[in-house]
Amino acid sequence: MERKKEQWTSRFAFVLASAGAAIGLGAIWKFPYVTGMNGGGAFFLLFIIFTLLIGLPMLVSEFIIGRGTGKEAVSAYKSIAPKSLWAIVGKIGVLGCFLLLTFYSVVGGWVFIYSSLSVTGNIIGEGADYGALFGQITGTPWITLIGLFIFTIINVVVISFGIQNGIEKANKYMMLLLFVFFIILVIRALTLDGAMEGVKFFLSPDFSQIESEAVLYALGQSFFSLAVGFSCMVTYSSYLDKRVNLTTSAGSIVSMNIFVSLLAGLAIFPVVFAFGLAPEEGPPLLFMVLPAAFGEMPFGTIFLSLFLLLFLFAILTSSFSLYEIIVSAFTANGKYSRKTISIILGVILFFVSIPAALSESLLSDVSIAHKSIFDATDYLVSNLMLPLGSLLIALFIIHRVDKSFVENEYSIGNAGTLTFYTVWRFLMTYVVPITIIIVYLSLLGIINF
Repeated sequence: MERKKEQWTSRFAFVLASAGAAIGLGAIWKFPYVTGMNGGGAFFLLFIIFTLLIGLPMLVSEFIIGRGTGKEAVSAYKSIAPKSLWAIVGKIGVLGCFLLLTFYSVVGGWVFIYSSLSVTGNIIGEGADYGALFGQITGTPWITLIGLFIFTIINVVVISFGIQNGIEKANKYMMLLLFVFFIILVIRALTLDGAMEGVKFFLSPDFSQIESEAVLYALGQSFFSLAVGFSCMVTYSSYLDKRVNLTTSAGSIVSMNIFVSLLAGLAIFPVVFAFGLAPEEGPPLLFMVLPAAFGEMPFGTIFLSLFLLLFLFAILTSSFSLYEIIVSAFTANGKYSRKTISIILGVILFFVSIPAALSESLLSDVSIAHKSIFDATDYLVSNLMLPLGSLLIALFIIHRVDKSFVENEYSIGNAGTLTFYTVWRFLMTYVVPITIIIVYLSLLGIINF
């Protein structure tokens, strides 16, 4: 017998949890370094355009499917298109979330270790070699595995408590602290000598710095940062009250995501430029460049600790959503308890994540398509599976879901206006799929910008 369906206690709780799902590695770790590597302000502007024209319509689409059926990802597609192959869209989402967690949890472990060292005052110091520290943490097997284990345990505990008592409560406190910490860091960053050079780099578009690859990165970032394409939001919205306005909720989440990306840039680039460091440092930016910069500040240890803690909170709120889509898929039939599946999933994920965790140490010589295990998994998920999932969702909601079902679900609580519905349908019919196909053709080298 199927258990009673859990629900979010309010629209605010849903928006906060969904924003938490979206705001994570994409907004705080990946966004700053890809922005630094791809021209600064011009890249940020492209990211905003893609987020509004691609990410927002995709978010609304996943909400319509999830809230409309009241089912998690796999069951939602089966409900709308029974006895068809469309359920594979949900299954791709579950698989994608699983693979994403195998390297997401590794970075989460790194951040946990860094946060612990920072709080105890063991990162910043006279003569500190931050590159060597990053290499020691990522290249020492037992350190990375301890970080991975603790990060996994935190997720299992929160997910075991369910939607209201687990994810909702954790997000409420973590997201609040995230915004408070961010505001403090931005204020401190903007008061540094030379900070305005960083602000100019970040907010003044210079399209002469943009190459074709940067356009593709901006599109990929819009997918990654909103957690769309893997049906995470199908599952989250299935717990949503029928009276909630979906477009307003989606707009709130997108606005929060862009705002956090803005805060991330304003917290990082002024610091980088104030101390004459390189904004195009790449993935190690947060772990090597920023500690060096904070080390030159008064009370630098405190500010670095705040930054690492908010980073940890952001990664956790995102990983909760990834765990939830998998757990909900296996508990939908009521045969297994949430706690049992959460523990089993945690154990499996820990062991499957070990190769990625050791890709900088014991398995550093192992490569897949000239990439480390960690980087290859990231590339597969971010550049191939996320766009594929998004393309399939776009085709599904326009060409398979009954139009009256979609229009009715959209219009609930929408004050009778269907203006955005017409725009949304146009974007999902033409702009989203064509853009994704162009990206794939570019990746295959068939077309060049």
